[in-house]
Amino acid sequence: MAASEWNMKTFMKGASILTISALIVKLLGAVYRVPFQNLVGDKGFYIYQQVYPFIGIFIIWTTYGAAVVISKLLASTQIPEERRAILKLSFVYLGVLSIIAFITLFTGASWIANLMGDPELAPLLQTGAYVLLVMPFLAVYKGTFQSRGEMVPIAVSGVGEQGIRVAIILIGTWIAVQSGASLYETGTIAVWGAVIGQTAGVVLLFLWSRKSVKAPAIAFPIDKRKIIKELTLISLSVSASSLILLLYQMADAFTVLNLLSNSGVHEEIAMTAKGVYDRGQPLVQLGSLIATTLAMAIVPLISYHTTMSGGRSAWPFVRLTFRVAILFGWAAAVGLAALLPQVNVLLFETNEGSFALAVFCVQIFWLSLVLPLCAILQGAGLGKVPAWLLLVGLAVKIIANVLLVPQFGITGAAFAGNIGFAVTAAGLIVYFKRKWPERLAPGRFYGWILLATVAMVGVVELWLWISSNFTQGESARIAAALSAFPAVVLGAMVFLIIIMKSRVLAEKDWYLLPFGKRLARGQLLLTKKRR
Repeated sequence: MAASEWNMKTFMKGASILTISALIVKLLGAVYRVPFQNLVGDKGFYIYQQVYPFIGIFIIWTTYGAAVVISKLLASTQIPEERRAILKLSFVYLGVLSIIAFITLFTGASWIANLMGDPELAPLLQTGAYVLLVMPFLAVYKGTFQSRGEMVPIAVSGVGEQGIRVAIILIGTWIAVQSGASLYETGTIAVWGAVIGQTAGVVLLFLWSRKSVKAPAIAFPIDKRKIIKELTLISLSVSASSLILLLYQMADAFTVLNLLSNSGVHEEIAMTAKGVYDRGQPLVQLGSLIATTLAMAIVPLISYHTTMSGGRSAWPFVRLTFRVAILFGWAAAVGLAALLPQVNVLLFETNEGSFALAVFCVQIFWLSLVLPLCAILQGAGLGKVPAWLLLVGLAVKIIANVLLVPQFGITGAAFAGNIGFAVTAAGLIVYFKRKWPERLAPGRFYGWILLATVAMVGVVELWLWISSNFTQGESARIAAALSAFPAVVLGAMVFLIIIMKSRVLAEKDWYLLPFGKRLARGQLLLTKKRR
């Protein structure tokens, strides 16, 4: 009993450390895009967003997917020679893949840039290719630490590499803009930030490591074919949900500009429009952060309890994860869409593309469903079907782009993203219900969310109307701030009060969430008369 409690305590402590570090990394990754866009404008933002998916996909696949597989392979044996053999094979295999990918991206940069409709992007792609060379080191180091349950080095490395990357991007961009560099030269400096940041992550892990990775003194027989297969297929399956946003961005990189240009939009206008559309990326990242983080905090409990009593003990956590994802994902999506004109001006100086961005932000809801459901299924050892459903959604997104962008411009691309994610979410729920036919939430749960949403939007719109009367004469950004910040507070308060009064989440459920103790106490105060 004591051993199991200690294991659970250790497991949850490590999961909590990684959750907090992942939250910080995601927050930094979303927030820096706002000052970056302010420095370079919509066209400069477009330039960077066209190239970043190529870098980000390899970073996530190797440092997340491959690292998880390596950690599981290492944890499956206690024989030092076998562990070293696994590490050596993993490093060599990932190294070969990285070199091939580097050569392909570096030499094919002009061809890829032409496919995207902007030949001047080639130097940025070539710069980004260098990040691929450090990926094997990050994957092996992170996998090794994770297999030993040492999460602190991984957390420190993740936050450190992201912090250094963001600092280089913003400082380098400011210097480049002040010196009169072109937008493409400025974009190249920003891409170097990603390369240097990832390299810094390797250095941090190397300095933390007490044991160097050496080849085994004697040859040890391992199933090389099985290990390579897992490093390839399982790592992609594990990282699929984390990759999906970047894959959608890559789909947009190849289609939106080309489709706009082919439909008669001038190239410069099309580039600026794509930059306006890309404003939606940090908004969606920030909007989905609360819902996905709250839900992901529960997922480790699901993973742990799935191994007990045939997974039955995990069901309460599965149900709670679904309800939290629906609750906060829907509130964030609707609330942000309602405030979009003000948020657009506040963050990006103009209200261009506000309707398209409002549509774009609805993706927060779908992501808040898709990401936790994928994590639950992966935790239960059912990762293949979610990966395929994510790819089906991506295919639908691309087809919808082709059909909608020529007719509706960037608004069409925003609708296409929603359609793709909705298809994936629907498929996941159907598959989920086949595996767990029990009800995830009663009808009253959805009814109270709808009522809370209507009240939230009503309060927000009322405040926006009132504030418009006393913000006249102020600068656009100050007026937007005076309207948006109080609206967020009022809307969130109204939504939470109604949700807590309805008790769609019990007090014990709130206690399982980060900062949930205060919400549980608030719910007790609001409902004590009824009870």
